[in-house]
Amino acid sequence: MAGSLDGLFNEETYYTGPALSDAMVASAERELGVTLPAAYLRVLRLRNGGSLARETFPTPFATSWADDHFAVRAILGIGGDNGIDSPDGGSRYLIEEWDYPRIGVVVAECPSGGHDTVMLDYTKRNADGEPTVAYIDEDREPRTVADGFGAFVEALRSGE
Repeated sequence: MAGSLDGLFNEETYYTGPALSDAMVASAERELGVTLPAAYLRVLRLRNGGSLARETFPTPFATSWADDHFAVRAILGIGGDNGIDSPDGGSRYLIEEWDYPRIGVVVAECPSGGHDTVMLDYTKRNADGEPTVAYIDEDREPRTVADGFGAFVEALRSGE
């Protein structure tokens, strides 16, 4: 994942949480009942969530967004109003509010405002035992789009 973070985030700070600490990670993992992937935590240690400059994820299938990609507005961090562990807007809230499948943790905000999302899928693991990344469209069917969070970040592109 080295180098893959260059140009990932834009300057907008709306989705950026407080500086990440080990205590915050431990608390979020307890709250959500998961061990968060190392690649996800590496991103959050550089910037604890944020709006993306590279916001297009190419797909071999059509989505409600486009024939060959979906858009991702932000990666969600830990803590603060927009963190994955937030009681009022975090992963558990989003799963309940938008009827997402109960496969793991919502880690991204898409521009559709809830009609689609990106989740860590703990029902499918990669060779390292970490969750794969799934795209959830309006049909609520999880589609694996990356073997892990690092691969997801590497595949993000600028523009449509």
